[in-house]
Amino acid sequence: MSTNSLITLAGYSKEKLLYLIEMAREFELHPNRKILEGRVVATLFFEPSTRTRLSFETAANRLGARVIGFADPKITSGTKGEILKDTIMMVSNYADVIVMRHYLEGAALYAGEVSPVPIMNAGDGANQHPSQTMLDLYTIHQSQGTLENLNIYLVGDLKYGRTVHSLLAAMRHFDPCFHFIAPDELAMPEPYKKYCDENGIRYIEHKDFNEETIAGADILYMTRVQKERFSDLMEYERVKDAYLLKKDMLCKARPNMKILHPLPRVNEIEYSIDDTQYAYYFQQARNGLYARQALICDTLGITLDEIKNDKTIIR
Repeated sequence: MSTNSLITLAGYSKEKLLYLIEMAREFELHPNRKILEGRVVATLFFEPSTRTRLSFETAANRLGARVIGFADPKITSGTKGEILKDTIMMVSNYADVIVMRHYLEGAALYAGEVSPVPIMNAGDGANQHPSQTMLDLYTIHQSQGTLENLNIYLVGDLKYGRTVHSLLAAMRHFDPCFHFIAPDELAMPEPYKKYCDENGIRYIEHKDFNEETIAGADILYMTRVQKERFSDLMEYERVKDAYLLKKDMLCKARPNMKILHPLPRVNEIEYSIDDTQYAYYFQQARNGLYARQALICDTLGITLDEIKNDKTIIR
């Protein structure tokens, strides 16, 4: 088992998270390098992805690594009955690090336990999404100038939304106040609320979603209702349009407020909001490149000092 696997950010210290933010900033300044020349990054996506897969692969390519892997499990030996362990052991023969997205909760943890090379969790079911959380932290810090004492409003699918689950754990060091805005069917699960209680994380639950409710937000984190997580499509139809953000709802927003979204969006953010000062979700997606460059390097044991003194920068 590799000890450098990235399964969750829950155990990361405040200092470690700020260290990774500083590393991501270095990559934003100079994203094109050859610091990973000679390394191989494998991307194994057992579940559909656009931003996460492409940004991981772009991160590796821009750092000089080669990328192997698949985006469609139907073309792998899994269709012949190969178990996950055997796939991981096989790919570990060819790669220095494995980036994996899987539809089963706990799959990344299991892969990390059996793999001789580091596993990077690119999302496991409705559980964790640590690289998304890292880019969220970087984006929040970039847009607010701090991570401390912020009012963060989480809206929509808080039951199945692995991005919001991961964000709770990572933000515990920075004394946030979370506002959970969701219908009963998609409310924040009890284990995550218990986690907040045990770690002194303040939170308030809301049912209403209007200009008054969100007036105090520093970060308004929208999520889509994930149809693929529902076994009952009638339940999905009941809640899919529960909370839609319209432009006129921003009339009382704080000047510093930024709207984030892990994307893809369906209809939960009105398109006219894209051109407002509050829209920050496309910048958030771009930050995924720098955050994932930092995480890949950290997973491979490359330090911030090495990155700052890197002579392989391509200008």
